[in-house]
Amino acid sequence: MPTVNAPSTTSARMDSIALARQDLLGERKQLDSLVPPWVARSWQRCLLSGMAPNRAAEFELISQTHSRQTSEGNSHLVQTAKPLLENLGRAIANTGYFVILTNQHGVVVDVNGPIDRSDRRADLITRIGTDLSEQRVGTTAIGTALTEQQPVWLHRGEHFFSNTSAYSCAGAPVFGPAGDCVGMLDLTGIEAMERPELSHLVTQVAGKIGNALVLAQSHSLLLRLNWPGNALGTDADGMLCLDADGWVTGANRVARHMVSGLQTSARVHASDLFGLPLQMLFDAARRSHNTLDLPLWSGLSLSAMAVQPAFENMPARFDKGHVLAGGIGLKDMETALIHQAVEQARGNVAQAALALGISRATVYRKLGARQRQ
Repeated sequence: MPTVNAPSTTSARMDSIALARQDLLGERKQLDSLVPPWVARSWQRCLLSGMAPNRAAEFELISQTHSRQTSEGNSHLVQTAKPLLENLGRAIANTGYFVILTNQHGVVVDVNGPIDRSDRRADLITRIGTDLSEQRVGTTAIGTALTEQQPVWLHRGEHFFSNTSAYSCAGAPVFGPAGDCVGMLDLTGIEAMERPELSHLVTQVAGKIGNALVLAQSHSLLLRLNWPGNALGTDADGMLCLDADGWVTGANRVARHMVSGLQTSARVHASDLFGLPLQMLFDAARRSHNTLDLPLWSGLSLSAMAVQPAFENMPARFDKGHVLAGGIGLKDMETALIHQAVEQARGNVAQAALALGISRATVYRKLGARQRQ
């Protein structure tokens, strides 16, 4: 499907950006009414740091030593995000935009999508190890989202430097299991049609990456949370992981907004969050109907789905030592675990997939056509 040729934006929008840049170049402060507030704040930060908008931004690679450290320190983020970036790259293949993933400092750690390497403007910003922080390249979706800790959309001249005005970009921070920002997801186009709806897409995928990072945490119980009346089992859930003693090992951004006790960086126990005994949460996970009403100490109540990881209930013959000793192959163990999860869910493939942390399609594919019936 070809890219639709259409005006990049309305003339009124471009006029507004042009007026804002006149104020910027004149170092006047009448910016908020002409550009989004996060753009105005970023411009002011750039000016205060001594940057000049008519100077060319330089896209520098970090040192080899720093690059090795960055690669090692972000390997889990890159590995977790990769399948989601591949799906995202396919989704935007015909838009003229591509995908950039950075770490929490704005250094590029992975890219995806249709990148035209013959275009120097695309090649420079998609090299692994390029520093795209606000301190280096001024106002961009990457630096602004990392600073503001919220999704942003920037078009053309809203970028600080004149030589970055060819870019349009949507960005959203990625939050890790501890609630801190661990990276940034960006969609960038060069002289592309303005597509502010990409802000919703990039925010959604950044949330999926955060959820995947939470699910990758070691845990004995996963609680999927939502407000009463909302369906459980989607990416919109709050996700909270507990160890066998009830201590929180990770939670996604949604859960941290729902449960006030999670807004601290201190170690938190389930008993400090919920008005139910810990054992009742684990008991719920063993039932075929594993949902329950979960009272908060604030007086509010959530709907919850309690899920135990399949590995926790692995039969003794599938223990790690047996596998490592060559007693059973990894593929056989995987198939056995999927069979077991489906049996424990009494044939409910969707519930089994949630317990395993995989899609229903993967369950069907692994078990074969017979499982569909």
